[in-house]
Amino acid sequence: MPSLREIWQSYRLRLRRKRLLWRAFRARHGLRAVADRSAMIAPDDILLFACMRNEAHRLPQFLDHYRHLGIAHFLIVENDSTDDTAAFLAGQPDVSLWRSTRSYRAARFGMDWVNWLLWRHGSGHWCLTVDADELLVYPESDTRGLPELTRWLDARGQPSMRALMLDLYPKGPVSGAAYQPGQDPTEVLNWFDAEGYRHEAQPKFETVSIRGGPRARTFFAQTPSDAPHLNKVPLVRWHWRYAYLSSTHMALPIALNGGTEPNPQMPTGALLHTKFLDGIIARSKEEKRRREHFTHAARFDRYYDAIIADPDLWTPESRPYDGPAALESAGLMQRGLWP
Repeated sequence: MPSLREIWQSYRLRLRRKRLLWRAFRARHGLRAVADRSAMIAPDDILLFACMRNEAHRLPQFLDHYRHLGIAHFLIVENDSTDDTAAFLAGQPDVSLWRSTRSYRAARFGMDWVNWLLWRHGSGHWCLTVDADELLVYPESDTRGLPELTRWLDARGQPSMRALMLDLYPKGPVSGAAYQPGQDPTEVLNWFDAEGYRHEAQPKFETVSIRGGPRARTFFAQTPSDAPHLNKVPLVRWHWRYAYLSSTHMALPIALNGGTEPNPQMPTGALLHTKFLDGIIARSKEEKRRREHFTHAARFDRYYDAIIADPDLWTPESRPYDGPAALESAGLMQRGLWP
């Protein structure tokens, strides 16, 4: 029988989820439909949700990667881009596009907009929610698509899959990661940290906080509690009552987050974080000026300055990335009973 404290905590989390859904409902007023093709969505389609700004150079490969995995429809919020992001997306037949010129930070870093689209279009579907610089992989994802994986999860009553956000980086200064639109970014960002990750159980949200990788060791060595969280739950069989709480790091209800201990039976994935392409220096200068990406933006000026200084994130302990099997062998994602 649950204790009074557990009952009270459960009640507070339900209220918090309702507040998040109310925020999402209000946030719809900040969205303008540019190309709403959501009527095309079929009942069994796997959907992708994203919020992005100035990502035109990534989009051809981003869409190709996820189409190859089995995404049937993309629902994207474009946030006041100044490049060709909006025009490119509007021309894609499997993309529904909304635009907002409002503050990304005031919309909980875009999650109010995304929660609204998930509420409106995602219920009953397997939904993948990612950033434009995140590419999902999982054991054998190079040969086995999301429809096969989600059928397997459904058969076991598993409503979600966890993933580690894994920073990829080049050997040498980050400005050397020369990238051409349409290119696979792992061709120029082909190294990762296999060790040095810190796991901390968060019982309140039934999840595990993970910090580490090149950003933690390079930019936050003196303030490790400021290092980015790397734990995410991007793949969920959605219900209209659900909501993302903190980016895709945590969701409500907390049963979606996977627990404070690894489940050895369930597969996990990795979100290849392709942040450190050659345009990162100019982008960091702009984001430092805009102050839209952190709650306490001034605290992270040194972080942006360190990126602008064009660091070399490679060390002799770095491992080459040559496909999902490299992450499985490094213990950064697991197969579980996924056959």
